Amino acid sequence: MTSPDQPTTDPEAGSGAPAQLRSRVWFADPGKTGFIARSHLRAAGLTDEAFDGRPVVGIANSWSELNPCNGHLRDVAAAVRRGVLAAGGLPLEFPTMSLGEPLMRPTTMLYRNLMSIDVEETLRANPVDAVVLLGGCDKTTPAQLMGAASVDLPTLMVTGGPMVSGSFRGEPIGSGTDLWRFSEDVRSGQMSSTDFTEAESCIHRSAGHCMTMGTASTMACLTEALGIQMSGGAAFQAVDSGRRQLAERSGRRAVHMAGHGPRPSAVLTRQAFENAARANAAIGGSTNAVLHLLALAGRVGVDLTLDDLDRLGRDVPLLVDLKPSGTYLMAEFEQAGGMPALLHELLPLLHADAITVDGPTLGDAVRHAERYWPEVIRGLDEPVLPSDTGTAVLRGNLCPDGAVIKQSAAEPRLLKHRGRALVFDDVESYLRAAEDPALDVDADSVLIVRNCGPRGYPGMPEIGNLPIPVRLLESGVTDMVRISDARMSGTSYGTVILHAAPEAAAGGPLALVRNGDMVALDVSSRRLDVEIDDAELERRRAEWSQPPPSQDRGWAKLYVDHVLQADQGADLDFLVGSSGDAVPRVPF
Repeated sequence: MTSPDQPTTDPEAGSGAPAQLRSRVWFADPGKTGFIARSHLRAAGLTDEAFDGRPVVGIANSWSELNPCNGHLRDVAAAVRRGVLAAGGLPLEFPTMSLGEPLMRPTTMLYRNLMSIDVEETLRANPVDAVVLLGGCDKTTPAQLMGAASVDLPTLMVTGGPMVSGSFRGEPIGSGTDLWRFSEDVRSGQMSSTDFTEAESCIHRSAGHCMTMGTASTMACLTEALGIQMSGGAAFQAVDSGRRQLAERSGRRAVHMAGHGPRPSAVLTRQAFENAARANAAIGGSTNAVLHLLALAGRVGVDLTLDDLDRLGRDVPLLVDLKPSGTYLMAEFEQAGGMPALLHELLPLLHADAITVDGPTLGDAVRHAERYWPEVIRGLDEPVLPSDTGTAVLRGNLCPDGAVIKQSAAEPRLLKHRGRALVFDDVESYLRAAEDPALDVDADSVLIVRNCGPRGYPGMPEIGNLPIPVRLLESGVTDMVRISDARMSGTSYGTVILHAAPEAAAGGPLALVRNGDMVALDVSSRRLDVEIDDAELERRRAEWSQPPPSQDRGWAKLYVDHVLQADQGADLDFLVGSSGDAVPRVPF
């Protein structure tokens, strides 16, 4: 057996510097602690060769039967294992918490930070030299990345891929996007409940995440733009053999990275986040990406702000024609060339020298990529929509710390609007009122629902895309200005203002708005204001009292007590920053 000081390669110093693989602290110890570590793994069938100094690659798997989006990740993990073994490493798979959008209540966002703790502490506490993260559904990808970044072991992401595209009566339909459309059609009497039930069986046809450019697809694409997923990995369908091939290559690559790096701290740089912000604008990405990028940047010490994200996206046109901002689905995006083709088109706007887990720079990885379907992925000179049509950051006396709107999903005429506020203190009250044909509302009204932010719900649910009041829906109204401190599904659409900060439950101005107040929106000027003077706002603030805590025990209480506001990514205050991969103390 090799000694604890067996030279390997320092991930930070290059190929010639002697260093020690982290796992050797466990497996090369000649005393009782090494005896225990080796003996118990021998019980699992491992032989002497497992402890001979080869890199240990963890496979962090968010597979769960409670999360259909990630239900295929056992097969993906098997492919990663093949790659690790072929490259001479030791693969050790472990489960992580799994956050499934279809089933979890009250919202998966309540548990993103908890999942990141799960990943972080599992990696730090165990003999792992590098890790391959397997996520897919919306929050699993950012949660795993946040946890791994806090440990800073060499890390690759392999996302689960989109599900097989849906089809209803000969027409392609996309998860989320067409569900919202069908739901409104039922409410307005344009679709029968029988047809709605039939569509239910047509829209989701395999494991994998949403096949629209929702949050899961957005985060998969942004992992490529960040350089933390191998080039081409985002768009392969979940059931495509290409995803297993990618997973196997990632396993091989992880063995190399265990000794040579790069670590997340070398990949997730300011340049990488700027590339991701620009890519998000070009793909018509989810507003949820704003929260996840801010939180991930906080873990690696990159100073990234809402204003940075707004500035970086302003001069980027929409180049990808996918639902909910466009026409196609992720299968067509992959056939068109996927993220390599998109990033190739964006290269003039990107930091091409950013480091990636592929080994070369981002520019090297995508320089020769081609577009095979120019209607799906456009060039900079022929965009789907011109620049400054992505996620915009608003400020004003309704959101002094910021709010966001996805311009490409909004009705253009409403991007500058003035109307009277119709205010609700919780989403349940609004949903009841929206079905009342006598509700005092018109098409110019500005719908406001508050107390749905990180602390107020708790967890900041995806309820910001409020359904249109039924009396307006029946008269043909399809979009209205809607404001909340909540989030919106990345598959949704509409003139929806989200993430208003500070949130109402924290005393933000949204808590002070009253029915009949005039609200003015001007997206081009990045303004959102209620037309009352500061003195009146302060008088109302003096009358306001903070609502009682929504939770008084367990994780939800810890979350409410420590969650940061949306403009800081809604991470927990004590999780910002990283603690590195120092080996924990031996307990005996």
